Amino acid sequence: MQDKCTDFPQYRKLSNNKVYYRINSLRQFDEIQLIGKSARFHTIEAQQYPEMLKIQEMLNLSLAGYESTSKEEFERLLNNNSL
Repeated sequence: MQDKCTDFPQYRKLSNNKVYYRINSLRQFDEIQLIGKSARFHTIEAQQYPEMLKIQEMLNLSLAGYESTSKEEFERLLNNNSL
């Protein structure tokens, strides 16, 4: 289990650079999906165990495919895609 002292937000992305995450808490994250030339923004509130587990996996970088990214990269995607 992740330490309760984690500083939020934390930033992650998939290694294919198609999905970016801003983890706001142990129960909530924002997601930017890049699809072709467009992008979609979602906010996910983890209410079920699989969603909570996904947040833990992102924070721990425990699955292949998750990488750390920066606030600047996430913000650039938000601004460039008018999300």
